Amino acid sequence: MAVLLSVEEVIERILDQLKPLPPETIPLDQALGRVLARPIVAPLDLPPFANSSVDGFAVRAADVSTASPEHPVELTVIADIPAGVFPHIPLSAGCAAQIMTGAPLPDGADAVVPVEHTNLSFQKVAHQPPSIVRIFTPVRPGDNIRPKGQDLTQGQLVFAAGHRLRPQDLGLLAALGMSKVEVHGRPRIALFSSGDELLPPGSPLTPGKIYDSNRLMLRVLIEQTGGEAVDLGIVADTLDAVHIVLNTAVEKRANLLLSSGGVSVGTYDHVRGLMEREGEVHLWRVNIRPGKPLLFGKYRGVPVLSLPGNPVSAFVGFLVFVRPAIYRMAGLPSAPVPVLKATLEHAVESDGRKSYLRAIVRHERGERLVRLAGHQGSGNLYGLVQANAILIVPAGVKSIAAGSEVEIWPLENFLGQ
Repeated sequence: MAVLLSVEEVIERILDQLKPLPPETIPLDQALGRVLARPIVAPLDLPPFANSSVDGFAVRAADVSTASPEHPVELTVIADIPAGVFPHIPLSAGCAAQIMTGAPLPDGADAVVPVEHTNLSFQKVAHQPPSIVRIFTPVRPGDNIRPKGQDLTQGQLVFAAGHRLRPQDLGLLAALGMSKVEVHGRPRIALFSSGDELLPPGSPLTPGKIYDSNRLMLRVLIEQTGGEAVDLGIVADTLDAVHIVLNTAVEKRANLLLSSGGVSVGTYDHVRGLMEREGEVHLWRVNIRPGKPLLFGKYRGVPVLSLPGNPVSAFVGFLVFVRPAIYRMAGLPSAPVPVLKATLEHAVESDGRKSYLRAIVRHERGERLVRLAGHQGSGNLYGLVQANAILIVPAGVKSIAAGSEVEIWPLENFLGQ
C-alpha cells in the first residue's frame, strides 16, 4: 500500500513547482485585489502643500493671541482663497484671508481660525468676502492646518512588493497621481468537473444523476482568492474526453489546471491514469481527511491539481492546497491561515489522518467553544453550510476529549483573502 504523504509535505512540494507570474502594468481602476510586483515609493508629498482643515480665516497666530468674545481682534481681509486656487498675496501683520477647507495656506499665515469663532458665517459671505473680520478666540501656530507631507513625504515607502491592493490602497495611489500600477499576473485557473453522473444545475434530474456543485463552488473560491477561473465544464468519464480537456487547458494558457473527480482508483477515474501515461505525477494520496486521493503533477508544462469529487473534500482541498498555490503564483507571501484556539464541547473521534472537520464556534462568558457541525461525510454539503469554522485534528490523533483545547480556522478568514 502506498505511503500517504503528510499535508505539510504536499504543500511544500506543490509550492516548490510554482513561481510568481511575470509582472504586468494595468490601469489603477482595474487593480483591486492584485499583488504589487514592485515596491511603491511616494512620488510627492501628501498633502503636496500646507492647507486648511476647516472653513475659516488664515491668520498670523500672534495677531489673535489676545482675542476673546469680550475683546475681539479685528483684522483686514485681503484675500478669498477657495479650494483649488493657489494664493499669491502674502499675509502681513493685521491681515487675514478667507479660506476654505483644503485650500492652500498663504505665505505668512501660520494658523486658521474656524468661521464659527468669528462674527461671520459663510452663508453670508460665500460670494463676496468681507473687508473686516472679528476674531473671538486665539489660535496657536499650526492650529487647523494640514502641513505639507503630513500624511506621506516624497520618497517614503508606501507599499512593499507582494502587497495585495485594497480599496483604500487604490485611493491612496490615486491621491499620489498614479494611473497605472505594476502587478503580478493574475493566475488563470482552468477548471472542470469529471463524471458521467454529473448534470448542470437547471437541467432535468434523471435517475442515477446528481447536480454538479463542485464547479461553481470552486470557481467562486478561485475568484475570491484572486485567480481568474476558466470554466471548462463537465467532462465525461472517457479517456478521450479527459485528453481533450487537458489539451484545452494548455491551449487556453492556463497557469494551473484544477479538476474535481477522476483521481481515485475506480475503473472510470481517467485523470490519474492519463497523467501517469502522458504527463508527470509528482504526488498522489495525502494523509488528510476528507480528501485523501489528491493528485499533483504537470501536463505539457502546465501544473495540474486534481481534487476528489466529493464536495466537502473538494472544498477542504481547495483551502489547504489550492489557495496557497494561487497565492504563490499571484506573488503573495504564503502566510499560514490564522489559527485560533477553542475549547471542545464534546469528544471527537478521527481515524489518524490530519482532519479538517466542519464545526460551529460560539462564545460564552468570554470563552470560545467549538462543536462539530452536522454529519462529517465528505459528500454532505449542508454541514459545511452550517459551519463557521474548520476544526483541525492533528495527524496521528484518533480521539480528543471534551474540554480539550483545539485549533480552528474561522471560515471568515477565507472570505476575500
